Amino acid sequence: MVPVTLPHVVEPKYPGVVERYVNLGECYDMAALRQRRAEIMGCMKGYKACYQRAYRCLTAVAQIGEDVRTTLLTPELEARLIKRTRGILSREIKKTGREPGRAVQRFLSAVTWKGAVCNFGTVDALCSRVYELADSYGLGHTMLACLASGAMAAGYDVIVCPSPLYPERLEHLIIPGLSLAFVTSTPALTYPHRPYRRLRLDAMADAELMRRSKPRLRFSKKVRTALLEEAVDSLAQAKAMHDELEQLYNPHVDFQRVYAAAAAIAGELIGQ
Repeated sequence: MVPVTLPHVVEPKYPGVVERYVNLGECYDMAALRQRRAEIMGCMKGYKACYQRAYRCLTAVAQIGEDVRTTLLTPELEARLIKRTRGILSREIKKTGREPGRAVQRFLSAVTWKGAVCNFGTVDALCSRVYELADSYGLGHTMLACLASGAMAAGYDVIVCPSPLYPERLEHLIIPGLSLAFVTSTPALTYPHRPYRRLRLDAMADAELMRRSKPRLRFSKKVRTALLEEAVDSLAQAKAMHDELEQLYNPHVDFQRVYAAAAAIAGELIGQ
């Protein structure tokens, strides 16, 4: 089931065979909703505009962050990161002799109408040992990718957690079978507990390059912070409009029919 409020659009791949449409629009009181036409259309238009503004701001945040990352991530730094990773692998991840493990992907963090959030509670529930990677510039992907590959090669399943702004890059790694995790901690979103160990990835960058780039890094941080705040504000406005839409629609929906449809579908699924 997928909500039809923007920006969700999902079509069944095998309609009538695997998936099918459930038209809850039949539960509307159409005559009553037509009386609220102008209000509903105004909310829908504003709702879409807020999301578009948020996405544009987040795209700009990501582009600026990538520019900073490529400036600092030199071949020498990558070599240092890989060397440190090998030390962690030899110390923490012993070969089991089992078949290679599998990776599942889960997003642990997100940018929401409340700001940037990360569900560190999931990490603490699954793992007793947590490495905190202090990383202001997105340098940790190389280390996390190597750790994930090494853990799977040793026979452990892993949970890889991409960055919400850079889905192709890892931000966190959880290895439940070892009760071991590696989480990225930034000045804006820090790991709230005392870690098992803390690695300062920023300090591994070339000191002279950092010194030369200091004005640029300072400017980039200021602009990214402002753009992120604008994105969060736009998401908050979108949520407010979504709440207003619900208030407009809810009095004119026959929820008994909705619940009956849900019960019928649940019965079909249980009976399969």
